[in-house]
Amino acid sequence: MTATTDQQTDFGFRQVPLVDKQTLVDDVFHKVARRYDLMNDLMSGGLHRAWKDHLVTALNPPRGERSFHLLDVAGGTGDIAMRVMEAGGPNTQVTVLDINADMLAVGRDRAAQRGLASGIEFTEGNAEALPFADRTFDAYTIAFGIRNVPRIDAALREACRVLRPGGHFLCLEFSSVDVPFLDRLYELYSFNAIPAIGQAVAGDAEAYRYLVESIQMFPKPERFSAMIRAAGFSRVSHTPMSGGIVALHSAWRC
Repeated sequence: MTATTDQQTDFGFRQVPLVDKQTLVDDVFHKVARRYDLMNDLMSGGLHRAWKDHLVTALNPPRGERSFHLLDVAGGTGDIAMRVMEAGGPNTQVTVLDINADMLAVGRDRAAQRGLASGIEFTEGNAEALPFADRTFDAYTIAFGIRNVPRIDAALREACRVLRPGGHFLCLEFSSVDVPFLDRLYELYSFNAIPAIGQAVAGDAEAYRYLVESIQMFPKPERFSAMIRAAGFSRVSHTPMSGGIVALHSAWRC
């Protein structure tokens, strides 16, 4: 269905026309592309590395000769893709899809520097309309990207469509802190320290403020799990980490 200009969605704490959100998100990531991993280190205290390692462990790419093809969405810098290539066997392939050309350029450079370019394909495209045939991939991952998609339900349906039967869906995303007192400390840190860090490191507090606000507006784990089921997945679960700061969502294509 084509969006009309009177449809509204969240852009952080702002309500914007649905058709405008992607452009606004793109602008944020154009600004931070070259400092994206540094930004993640600063925002998470380096914990994002352990969270991503946990995702790859849950993915468990085969280490033998069996072929394995992963689609990593919103993974332009190649962070997940390179982890999977190093963990998997010789017939592991990763297709990285991102809507932002600047992020993809960073990923291509890094993959080449680490000698992994031959196994990773970088493709510009939209999570809501994947340019791939049905039942193409063995697994689908998206790390800290689903909350920036204007139509999350459409992206989830596309994930289900391109997975082979038995394919694994894994989504790593910021979540709801569930530890007393930590929730308040985390909120104070997020809304005060992170925009200040963004201004100091990248000269752009507003982009970082949006990232914090987008975390707050993302559906709670139970609601997001329901959205995953509605897209056609089964065996849906989520695992909170670091007191609920993030959650790893897992599901399987029937």
